[in-house]
Amino acid sequence: MTLSPYTRTKEGEAHHLSSGTKFCWVGLCVMKCPQVNDRKEHMLATTDTTHELDGKRILVTGGTAGMGEAIVKRLISAGATVMTTARSVPPKLQTPDLFIQADVSTAEGAARIIRETLDHLGGVDGLVNVVGDTSPKGVLDLSDEDWQQNLNVNLFSAVRLDRGLLPSMLAQGSGVIIHISSIQRLQPLKETLPYAAAKAALTAYSKGLANEVASHGIRVNSIAPGMIETAAAGRLIERLASSSGTDYDTARQTLMNSLGGIPLGRPGRPEEVAELVAFLVSDRASYITDTFKMHFPSPL
Repeated sequence: MTLSPYTRTKEGEAHHLSSGTKFCWVGLCVMKCPQVNDRKEHMLATTDTTHELDGKRILVTGGTAGMGEAIVKRLISAGATVMTTARSVPPKLQTPDLFIQADVSTAEGAARIIRETLDHLGGVDGLVNVVGDTSPKGVLDLSDEDWQQNLNVNLFSAVRLDRGLLPSMLAQGSGVIIHISSIQRLQPLKETLPYAAAKAALTAYSKGLANEVASHGIRVNSIAPGMIETAAAGRLIERLASSSGTDYDTARQTLMNSLGGIPLGRPGRPEEVAELVAFLVSDRASYITDTFKMHFPSPL
């Protein structure tokens, strides 16, 4: 590709042939380079997110382990005040005043979370629905109770919290809601079919909600993580290994293959999901709603 009257250098820069002015390539666009001696220093200066969430009040469900814990840490590092929830109190709870012990899969638990969050924070600027769980079973072994529990954990928990906290966001004319879905919404595993169905429903719900509240200044996005190396994923692999009579590594590779493989050659890390969440709740993503997905094959 040639952009006359510019010439491209090996460093990804362009020089105007007549003036010698230096330009930088950004995708297919050309812009004038910043006049700094150390380009790395400039990049760090323009991507510093240490204080970008100062003053923001955010609730993260399931924030004591795995992706949830990583998300909480990342949001706090950006300056947010973060409340989190779990069914049990973690052994090393550092901020008990910002923790709510409740089962978000129940109507009573969701009501408690809503009430205590609003009482403590006075409102919310962001809600990250992370909680998700399932127990592998064959389709003929699944009872009505199994299906209902999967819907309660993976769908209704988000629906109830959204419904309870949206009025606060509507009153202030701004807010961000994130739903952690799953690649299984499109590629269900036979061992976790109710989970996949619930995540598919969550994704459809998220899209509809985004369309309804966008005009009120509220952004809603869903993220479908790929295979993330968490303790929950490890437990699932152990159960799959046990049921198939194979070892852990074989079950892990089989699971990766069944979900289409991973082009990067490795599972994702919780911190990588957290980085995406931090971006989506920030003003850097102020024009993104119902559009951002993360597609790396994953069980949970």
